[in-house]
Amino acid sequence: MAAKEGALPEAAARLKRFMAAEPSARLESVRALTGLFREAQPREMAEESLFRDLLEILIKASNEIEQACKDSSELLDLDTCLVLTAECFRCLRNACVQCAKNQHVMRNLGLIATSIHLIKLLDRMPIKGEPLLTAFRCSLQFLGNIAAGNGDSQNSIWKCAFPDLFLTCLTYSDEKIVAYCCMVLFTCLNSEKVKELLDPRNLSVALHVIKVYKKQLESEWSFLIVTDYLLQCPELVKALYAKLSNQERVTFLELIMAKVSEKNSVTSEEMNVFMRHADFLAGCFQEKCEAVLKLTSAADAEDEEALVTIRLLDILCEMTSNNGQLEYLQTLPDLLQTAIDTLRLTHLAGKQAVNIFTTTHAMTWQEEISHPAVGFKAHLIRLIGNLCYKNKENQDKVYELDGIPLILDNCSIDDNNPFLNQWAVYAIRNLTEQNERNQQLIAQMEEKGLADNSALESMGLQIEKQDEKLILRSARKKPS
Repeated sequence: MAAKEGALPEAAARLKRFMAAEPSARLESVRALTGLFREAQPREMAEESLFRDLLEILIKASNEIEQACKDSSELLDLDTCLVLTAECFRCLRNACVQCAKNQHVMRNLGLIATSIHLIKLLDRMPIKGEPLLTAFRCSLQFLGNIAAGNGDSQNSIWKCAFPDLFLTCLTYSDEKIVAYCCMVLFTCLNSEKVKELLDPRNLSVALHVIKVYKKQLESEWSFLIVTDYLLQCPELVKALYAKLSNQERVTFLELIMAKVSEKNSVTSEEMNVFMRHADFLAGCFQEKCEAVLKLTSAADAEDEEALVTIRLLDILCEMTSNNGQLEYLQTLPDLLQTAIDTLRLTHLAGKQAVNIFTTTHAMTWQEEISHPAVGFKAHLIRLIGNLCYKNKENQDKVYELDGIPLILDNCSIDDNNPFLNQWAVYAIRNLTEQNERNQQLIAQMEEKGLADNSALESMGLQIEKQDEKLILRSARKKPS
């Protein structure tokens, strides 16, 4: 233990002796410190003078890089400088781990501002070799560690780096630099800083985070930035949505879906945010719902605007599966009518020619996996069913809009589209719950042989009269 305790002062003294020596000598000294700082005790023992020496090395490196950028003939001699720079950042990065004391000392010495200045110089260098990329990556790791759990450091980084440095790093060609930048950005963000992203000059930062996620789907930090911060600001969601391409909107909607699908309990404030999202997304769906009709043509199977419509419907189905959001969405005046109108249009399109919206359209295995419109009508029926759940006003509205015959006429009787039947069962149950008028309508349709004569049976439903009341029940016997 005594030997370990003496190792840090010895390594620090050695670095001080070699401050004026060749970079290679200083490099070995810094490497020794990097190794020591992997353990907690040396981190706690580190003195300010050691960090002053590391700061001096970084300032000297900045001067050399700046001079080399002015005189390109000197760029070829920078590799040793860059390797030493990277090692200094590794050393500082390790020294910050779970050590508020060192974070405080480094920040007060100006290491954050110096590091950000150095990163900007690295970005300006015309030659992007591995030594430069390594130094760049280590510098961002250092910023992430000095900011971890330290509000003062987070604010200092934000003041020096936002928005320019974040934009530089988010658009960099190296995936690790982009990932580390997202780590720093996530660590520095809070609810107040998110509001700054609304400024048109700063909105690009949020836009590029979504672009990063679209390009690197396994990027955990970009995912967390969106789900934990950007989605907490409804105004920002609207501003981002307006600026995104249709492809990027699909990605953004998938991130919203991930957040909406979380089963965690939410506060009243969070529920209010969700309801504002629901209002906005319902409006987007109502505005663009007819775009999905483009998918009747095989040539338009990947139409981007239609794909956005499909994702919007998916989210609305998920939102109306949550009681808190459902009650709000049930009150929106036009959403239910839009769902019924869209179902009618897609059903008509499916009758006019054999396509993905044809009721008894037998999908190939490949279509079942890849066609974006598979299940669209089923989800429309699911949305209608959700909006009618224990809501007599909406149940009556479906009756008035001839929605019940439409739902029954959409049902497959050959099991090619099982989800259509599944959600039709659900919708009919919700439409007839404590609603005799709707029950009577279905009974009359059954008696008249409407809805392909077998629609109810194909769904496993049957209407029967009990004590002068119409009851909807399963027509299938339970297995013995």
